[in-house]
Amino acid sequence: MNREHFWQLIAAARDQAHDPDDGETVARLASLLLATRPVDEIVAAQGELWDLMADSYTNPLWAAAYLINGGCSDDGFDYFRGWLISQGREAFERIVADPDSLAETPVVRQVALDGLDLESEDMLGIAWNAHLAATGEQLPRGAFTIRYPVLDATWNFDFDDRAEMARRLPRLAALCLG
Repeated sequence: MNREHFWQLIAAARDQAHDPDDGETVARLASLLLATRPVDEIVAAQGELWDLMADSYTNPLWAAAYLINGGCSDDGFDYFRGWLISQGREAFERIVADPDSLAETPVVRQVALDGLDLESEDMLGIAWNAHLAATGEQLPRGAFTIRYPVLDATWNFDFDDRAEMARRLPRLAALCLG
């Protein structure tokens, strides 16, 4: 499984979901679909997933998640990026390139009103769950590596600094900080 096939898997799960904005539902469906694939594809999907997690490991996106979710721990940022992956390739690529564009996303606009968090912890386990369902065993040891990049030091500021957040993520700050 390569990146293109991974995104096709996510698109198929989103197509089956009653609410494709619900990351947990998309994750469950993606895991079920993945479990029907050959075992080597399931293992490869784990690597693709974590490559996407690394690609989205940026300070601007973390700041955006902090604004949207009213705070964002290390684990919370992982779960937010899981939700972002569940939104599909186009959304993922657009938002990683411009996290402030989240302000135009209907689901983000809705959670800003409702006070809910955007996260999908289950997305992080789709290959794990698929492998377990297909083989009855855990993913093989060393099946994937995580290569997190160094964070941008120019974004090393207190995310509770409303003025700085408004300067760096103006549309999202206006939406979330009112």
